[in-house]
Amino acid sequence: MRSSPPLLSIIIVSYQSGPTLERCLAGLRAQTLDDFEVLMVDNASSDGAPQAAVAANPSIRLLEPGANLGFAAGNNLAAREARGRWLVLLNPDAYAQPDWLEALIAGTLRHPEVRCFTSLQMVADEPDLMDGAGDVMTSAGIPFRGGYRRRLPPNLREGEVFSACGAATLIDRDLFLSLGGFDERFFCYCEDVDLGYRLRLAGEATLLLPAARVEHVGSASTGVRSDFAVFHGSRNRIWTFLKNTPPLLLWLTTPLHVAVTAGLLLLHARRGDAAPVVRGIRAALKREALDPILASRRELQASRKAGSWDILRAMAIDPVAFFGRRIVIRRYRSLDR
Repeated sequence: MRSSPPLLSIIIVSYQSGPTLERCLAGLRAQTLDDFEVLMVDNASSDGAPQAAVAANPSIRLLEPGANLGFAAGNNLAAREARGRWLVLLNPDAYAQPDWLEALIAGTLRHPEVRCFTSLQMVADEPDLMDGAGDVMTSAGIPFRGGYRRRLPPNLREGEVFSACGAATLIDRDLFLSLGGFDERFFCYCEDVDLGYRLRLAGEATLLLPAARVEHVGSASTGVRSDFAVFHGSRNRIWTFLKNTPPLLLWLTTPLHVAVTAGLLLLHARRGDAAPVVRGIRAALKREALDPILASRRELQASRKAGSWDILRAMAIDPVAFFGRRIVIRRYRSLDR
């Protein structure tokens, strides 16, 4: 281990990631900025890929909790062990361009008051298409990845997005830990949006840096439309809405949220996978699960610095903006100075 702390701590949570992990690590070896450590969490994989990676590169710090903690708790575990000033959250199916880390750090120097940045994600096997340009939240409380599978605009601007996608995020370690990291009850899916919402409530901005690029497969371990993904996405979306939405905005938008959730359920029914959606909704609203979420809500709302208008102006006003996978990037205030 190096004597002085690195600038960056890159965290990779691995679960059955053998088909993608080596390419992910190759992208890190090719970086033009090398002031980083790599921490890998093995969530009880059976493929041996994390152990093989460490055997090939002993500088990787392997954390083996002995169970599948999920994406949220796995990242939290590594964040507590990290030594860098900045945490870099990287999915094992995300492949960084050689100047990715350099572009992220350049963003921190341009905006020293900002403590969370997100990357431009491109589709790994169709690099002309975006996988995501920051996460968007609609006025109905439905999150989605902006620009998903849309062509990259010629002049995509740097600016403020609602939240960062956890596949390729840079965040101040002290800030991450002070907020409690990811909510481990989420296990995976929407935990990054929940964290981004809490950042907003705390008065923190998240900036998209289009020059910082990765190619992303997406749900390589769980499947994009698997029952697992649909269940967790449906449950956690409701928790994110109930936990974070300021009181006035919650009162105004709950009918929208219910209506859009019902509409999404009908779409899943037409597609033949409504069962995990129903299970997710039921799990979200069970008393034993909902009471702790509402307790967290009371704590968050009591300490928040942002009001309903602050949150609403960062959203996509169209409650069904996810149908067009719209990109929502606001001009960041410091860019106007």
